[in-house]
Amino acid sequence: MNIIKKLRPESLRSKSTLAIIITVAVLIEVISAVQYWYAREGIKEAVRHRAESELQVKNLEIQKVMVNVQTAVQNSTWLFEKTLSEPDSICSVLQHLVKQNQSIVGAALIFTADYYPQYGRWFEPYVAKHPDGTMEYKQIGSADHDYLNAEFYLNGLKAGNGYWSEPYYDDSGAKMMLSSYLFPIHDASGQTVALIGADVSLEWLADVINANHIYPSSFNFLLSRLGQVMACPVDTLIMQGNINEITASVHDTTVRQINRQMLGGNRGYNSIRDNAGKKHYVFYAPVEGTNGWSMAVVCSDDEIYRGLRQVGFNLMLLMLIGLALLCYIIYRVARSVRSLQEANAVKERIGSELRIARDIQDSMLPKTFPPFPQRKDIDVFASITPAKEVGGDLYDFFIRDNQFFFCIGDVAGKGVPASLVMAVTRSLFRSVASNHDQPADIVRNINESMTDMNKSEMFVTLFVGVLDLQSGLMHYCNAGHEPPLLVGRGIGHLPVEHNIPVGLMAGWDYIGQEAVIYPLTTIFLYTDGLTEAEDSTHAQFGQQRMAEMARQAVLIDSKTETKSEPDSVIYKSEELVNFMSDAVSRFVGDAEQSDDLTMLAIRYAPHSVT
Repeated sequence: MNIIKKLRPESLRSKSTLAIIITVAVLIEVISAVQYWYAREGIKEAVRHRAESELQVKNLEIQKVMVNVQTAVQNSTWLFEKTLSEPDSICSVLQHLVKQNQSIVGAALIFTADYYPQYGRWFEPYVAKHPDGTMEYKQIGSADHDYLNAEFYLNGLKAGNGYWSEPYYDDSGAKMMLSSYLFPIHDASGQTVALIGADVSLEWLADVINANHIYPSSFNFLLSRLGQVMACPVDTLIMQGNINEITASVHDTTVRQINRQMLGGNRGYNSIRDNAGKKHYVFYAPVEGTNGWSMAVVCSDDEIYRGLRQVGFNLMLLMLIGLALLCYIIYRVARSVRSLQEANAVKERIGSELRIARDIQDSMLPKTFPPFPQRKDIDVFASITPAKEVGGDLYDFFIRDNQFFFCIGDVAGKGVPASLVMAVTRSLFRSVASNHDQPADIVRNINESMTDMNKSEMFVTLFVGVLDLQSGLMHYCNAGHEPPLLVGRGIGHLPVEHNIPVGLMAGWDYIGQEAVIYPLTTIFLYTDGLTEAEDSTHAQFGQQRMAEMARQAVLIDSKTETKSEPDSVIYKSEELVNFMSDAVSRFVGDAEQSDDLTMLAIRYAPHSVT
């Protein structure tokens, strides 16, 4: 009995110790399990970010080539439209287009049926670039090559604003995979009479898609909008069938869901299992600006979590390693929070600097209205509304030798780069206009200065005018800008020459023009942020609506205008700008502003008017 009494406390202590060990073991297992789960989720999130980054990088590489081709074609549109009346000049323009872009291996001007009766129903002049750099010109339109019923031609006409054809393998000539970019050509009446077709080699896609994989066994593939495999590690699958046909033998129905998502232009990721039961992750995203191409990264679950599985058992058995890993995770979380705080601070500083930059930009432009209160012969008002913190629109004006110098411009781009180009352009206008009287000379000098320093290939549409305040004669030069609207006894656009924007090409001979501005006429200048302002349905404000708003403003003004003396015209320009601003605000509604909007109104009211 005494022995039993002596053993009981020891037994109790043993049970207590065992309970503590079990509790500690369970706690360690729980901690290890929790750590394992968090580690797995962390790896999964990291892989997702890496895959998305890889998709984005490859997306940008593809876009760079495609956008260069699109820009080259679109910038050549006006040259093709200019040669419509001179078909013999088409060859030289096509050769110039092909020569200027390494990715373009051939280009054609594809005309509507019977456009040139002397060339027959099919007329498709084509220039091909051979590997040795030589050019070959030929007319390939014929009954055997009936492009009028071809997919690329019909869809190119339907798209109306640029279209990438479905990739195809040219086994008759180029012996390579191609895609064609088509852009409409219009005649003087605005009718589509032809398409520019630029053939682009896609041989470089395989190198872009299969470079720098996340894991050794991961791979990428690229789909066309119809589901054709354009690039992947298995050469025998390229352009050999639709993705749904290729994956038809896979049992996991998630594959079909991913196919639908990719062909629908969506982005995301999902997991699938192959017929052997192995798990894989598929990350996919559309390739912007390619009419429906989509790209995917496929990673093996075994390779992603191989390292984690190797240490999993050790984490469950070794408490110290588990605690160390937990401390490391806490450290990483704390570091992430600190990085986020630093990023927020940087973001706030950048926002403050952008606000300061906007104030500086505003201070560079005339903001005091009326700007010449002592003069009764000229009335000026302007407004500028940037789409971002800083913008790329500009205007300026001053009086020298009883002549009113003025300009308005629009930089091709937005944000900080456009604002810097805007500041340079405005400074050049002030500097050059101080020493030259003719707008064509002013624009020509600005263009030369811009092309010398234009490493970023940004250009500016610009209108420069010089109004003689005594005679009403206005000399002007338009460099690719919207034609001004004359608002007076009637409403109409000022006729302008088709000069190119400044900054595009050195040595361009800009053509000046002149016109007489009648008393009490308002010259209304604007950027395309007005005419291209869109409502929630993507309908544009447009030239016709702008002219109608100007007509309504004149009708309202005529009902209230006094006919006693010229002093009554001082604020007429401001009323027109405010009326137009209210009209576009009502039209746009809650839609987000997509482009800078600038308006400049100049009312000519000489003292002789009674």
